[in-house]
Amino acid sequence: MASTGTTTSPEGTGLIGGWARVHPVRAVAVAMILVSLVWRAQLASRGYLAVDDYVLIARAAEADLTPGFLLTLYNNHFMPAALLATWVVTRAVGLAYWPYVLLLTAAQAVLAVSFARLLRTLVRPGWALLVPLAVFLFSPLTLEATSWWAVGVNMLPMQIAMVLAVGAQVRYVRTGRRRHLVTLGLAVLFGLLFFEKALLVVPLVFLLTAFLFVGGPPVRAVLTTVRRYWPSWLLLTVMSLGFLALYGSRAESSLRRPDSLGEVLSFLWQLLGSTVVPGLLGGPWRWLPAGDGAPVTAPPELGRWIAWAAFLVLVVLTVRLRRVAGRAWLLLASYLTLVTALLAATRLGSIYSDVAGAVPRYVSDMVVVAALCIGVALLGLRPVPDRFAPADRADETDPATDDGDGTPAITGEAAIDDEDQDQATAAPERVAADVEGPVDPGPAPRVAVPAAAYRGHGVLHAEYDDDDLPPPVRPPAARPFDAPPQRAGAATPPTATSPAVPSADPADRTGDQTPTEPPADRPEQPAGLAAFTGGRGPDDPPPPAVLVRHREAVSAGLALALVAGGLGTAWTTARFGDEWAVKAGRTYLDTVRAELAAAPPGTVFFDQPVPGDVVPTLSAPYNRQSTFFRALPERPVFVTEAEAPSLFDPTGRIAPVRIDGPTVEPGPEQACGWKVTDGETVRMPLTGPRDDWFWVVRIGYLSSGDSTATFRFGGKEKRFPVKTGLNQIFFEFTGGGDTAELSVADPGVTLCTNEVAIGTPTPQQ
Repeated sequence: MASTGTTTSPEGTGLIGGWARVHPVRAVAVAMILVSLVWRAQLASRGYLAVDDYVLIARAAEADLTPGFLLTLYNNHFMPAALLATWVVTRAVGLAYWPYVLLLTAAQAVLAVSFARLLRTLVRPGWALLVPLAVFLFSPLTLEATSWWAVGVNMLPMQIAMVLAVGAQVRYVRTGRRRHLVTLGLAVLFGLLFFEKALLVVPLVFLLTAFLFVGGPPVRAVLTTVRRYWPSWLLLTVMSLGFLALYGSRAESSLRRPDSLGEVLSFLWQLLGSTVVPGLLGGPWRWLPAGDGAPVTAPPELGRWIAWAAFLVLVVLTVRLRRVAGRAWLLLASYLTLVTALLAATRLGSIYSDVAGAVPRYVSDMVVVAALCIGVALLGLRPVPDRFAPADRADETDPATDDGDGTPAITGEAAIDDEDQDQATAAPERVAADVEGPVDPGPAPRVAVPAAAYRGHGVLHAEYDDDDLPPPVRPPAARPFDAPPQRAGAATPPTATSPAVPSADPADRTGDQTPTEPPADRPEQPAGLAAFTGGRGPDDPPPPAVLVRHREAVSAGLALALVAGGLGTAWTTARFGDEWAVKAGRTYLDTVRAELAAAPPGTVFFDQPVPGDVVPTLSAPYNRQSTFFRALPERPVFVTEAEAPSLFDPTGRIAPVRIDGPTVEPGPEQACGWKVTDGETVRMPLTGPRDDWFWVVRIGYLSSGDSTATFRFGGKEKRFPVKTGLNQIFFEFTGGGDTAELSVADPGVTLCTNEVAIGTPTPQQ
């Protein structure tokens, strides 16, 4: 199309508006993605760099781009691609925040579109598809990942890897094409280059395959999964072992043991009760500030229990309506168990133990799995035309590939690749729109629609658009974990060996068919719920009678729950933004920049730690001003010896230096104090002892000429130049004791002093 702004349909509707009317679910999904991107970018821009960001930037500013730098662990994390991205931005723009906001927003856009495509690939069409998409796009559990660079540079690539890997495995399971294994391997590798935790993608892919695509008892399902899809596991096992060997050769063990059973139980209650469940339903509604870092969850007690009640209702309702829902929730529970075990093993028994369960970033990857499982539970797995399944596996029950319950290994509920679509004949025109009402589960034969009619449009098009057309001719849907019983006397549907005869009815050829009434033994799903979830599949159990009798109340309850969840999410996100906007580091840096611009030429500084609320002491030596300011284009000059040095006070203002510590006792010479002459060494007792440590010494003196003096303290010495007249000098010194010594190299020069102080440099008030 040449233009979308002026071209209109015969009815006068623009192409974009016409597309939105034909595909309302996809149109709303696109709008949701755009809103989430703008909203989160605006929220992130309110904040600034924080804590670990400064450390990563300082390391990038002082290092050359070498393999040694990229492969160096940061806080025991393997993240070469993250270090590379930080290095490039630092060298390009220095200590700035806006490039990181742009990068986080771009990564979020890729992730959002990829996740929406995966949803359309995996689950049935229907308005309920927007629910898991909304959970994923707006979950407060992922706010840190889209606002804080040090978190997002790890978590967003990992989440992208999760989505791409799951999509590749689904395509491999359903088509048998080995090229999807390449995508699977590249997706896992991509995640591992940013974050070692991406190794959890491997068990996630296995669990998803076993729970959703293989049937039978647990042990048989695991064995069948291993046997049937062994190429995936061989590839992922080789990659995992190789990565573990590399990571293990560089990392230190971070495994810890909890101090008590009470610590474990408190952690679990905090993680599940305060973070995970409330976070999936729009919580925690209240945050606890954590300095410049992101706040932690602190939900009100009532909100916590309401969230748990709503979550349990969702689980029970979906399990009652969808047979696959139980497996979806077990998948979520299994992955959450992995994440919880890893977090407990690395955080309990440490100084972070008390808040480990309240930090959303530790479980933000779980949101991807939770949203997928919610989608499967609400809508069920998406059926696909059998002609797109592998010819040798689409409609057979072979002992080598059978699940053991008489159902085939591949059912065709799959994503279909574009090249598979191209192998079919072209259709004269596209018909119908997204299925937003009940799906006809009956076995009535229909005309197979050419693959051209399945081509998607727009950024969210799936691998095929089965929701845009009546289903093509295929055998009754058979799920690998649940083969629906065949009713006695039911008409035998067409099969691959006895294709249906095309109908002469024009309605059949155009797809304009009226759904058949459900059989008497399969009660109709409540109207509101059916329109919302896209109807029931042939193997889904009948809905509870109470839902059938009170369909209006069910619809109203659904609407109320969605509105409440949306309002809660908006409130939680707004409160997070308020906390994220308070940044001591930004205020400190702004003051320093202004002070440096106004400072006279030649101003030099002694190195000091930055305030602890900007970079904590635990990050030493990267909490030192000399490293903190290294990425500034107008960075200050730091010295170890100067006549008139300056310091940055805790607010970032420039101030002269004074020494806080003991001084020498007054000297015996009147009007001179301690007199140093004739090359002799003078011993000067201090008013108090000093431990052997890193100190700064100030000596104020009056000299008769230029020379070199030597200062001794605790068995160590320091030489410094002496100038004629009244002067002072500051220098860094390491030593300890209760007596200082001073001598002058030139016997003809006399030096008088009563001002010798050894201690800590502080800003002069």
